[in-house]
Amino acid sequence: MAISPPFRADHVGSLLRPDSVKAARKNFHEDKSISAQDLAAAEDTAIRDVINMQQDVGLKAVTDGEFRRSWWHYDFIGALSGYDLEERDDGVQFSGVKLRPIFPVIRGKLDFPEDHPMLDHYRFVAANTDVFPKISIPGPSCCHFRTAAADIAPSEYADRDVLFADIAATYKKAVQAFYDAGCRYLQMDDIFFAYLCDPKQRALKAEEGYDPDMLIDKYAWMMHEAIKDRPADMTIGMHMCRGNFRSTHAAEGGYDPAADAIFNKTGVDIYFMEYDTERAGGLEPLRLLPKGKKRVLPGFITTKTGDLESVDDLKAKFDEASKFADIDQLGIAPQCGFASTEEGNNITYDDQRRKLELVVSTAEQIWGGVAS
Repeated sequence: MAISPPFRADHVGSLLRPDSVKAARKNFHEDKSISAQDLAAAEDTAIRDVINMQQDVGLKAVTDGEFRRSWWHYDFIGALSGYDLEERDDGVQFSGVKLRPIFPVIRGKLDFPEDHPMLDHYRFVAANTDVFPKISIPGPSCCHFRTAAADIAPSEYADRDVLFADIAATYKKAVQAFYDAGCRYLQMDDIFFAYLCDPKQRALKAEEGYDPDMLIDKYAWMMHEAIKDRPADMTIGMHMCRGNFRSTHAAEGGYDPAADAIFNKTGVDIYFMEYDTERAGGLEPLRLLPKGKKRVLPGFITTKTGDLESVDDLKAKFDEASKFADIDQLGIAPQCGFASTEEGNNITYDDQRRKLELVVSTAEQIWGGVAS
């Protein structure tokens, strides 16, 4: 293609599900009143529409909005060999609300299957866009952080290093499979780097017997192992946030404890970093971004409310960010997805479009274009 990532304007991946998709998913999964083919047809139509919306606002990288998923992470993880999803009585606590009580469990040796459904999800986007197709998947850390020790059955995984190595190997195979499917822009949402900057989350992991700083380094190692042999024409992005469920959050704290690992130990090309509230801390960690081609897209634009940020305020924030990182190594994206789960955040479709238009217009005013 004539243009390729990194782009000055981008977004994390998930978008608000339209009513047609919500109804079709309910009719298939709950009411059992339509076929899998009927569900796919409804999703196909909605995805073509949302691809066109992204193109219309001026974005040069588009996704399927994650319309075929219930969760940003569990749909991918549940389709890995060795993993399963189990419904229980009580979900993970967010700020004022709990997640649906679905939990990942490891039943056998981990692997990436040749028929993983998200390979076809990517192919559909690639076949229906005039710009650059992207897919976002959960990063390697998600397979560990969200899986309790009691839910890991294979005896060999009692050795944590064996588990970390198999997660890394599974993702290495996934990276190659997406490349073979034509993917040249793969984003991994490794949000638990940010969680491990939260004193409360760090304390919880310490109670489980983990040194939080060791986990940060292990998570960076897993990412690096997964992507280090990718072909030169494949771009890897990584998104970090502190939770996003129906406009709520689960963690807080600046990136300082993880910044060195994030920027210097993962091998990632593009960093989508939540920066819409004081919960994300200051911009000082950006000073650890190495000089060169890596790019950070600070998420100064929130997806949690419909309040629209002003271009002047965004410019001022980039003036501040440029004190710590070269402005030529920066771009802009919203702070997170608009619908990390199918419930979506508490905003409207019009809010979502205006936020994406603001991403594009800000990039045009600061850098002179989206693909500069």
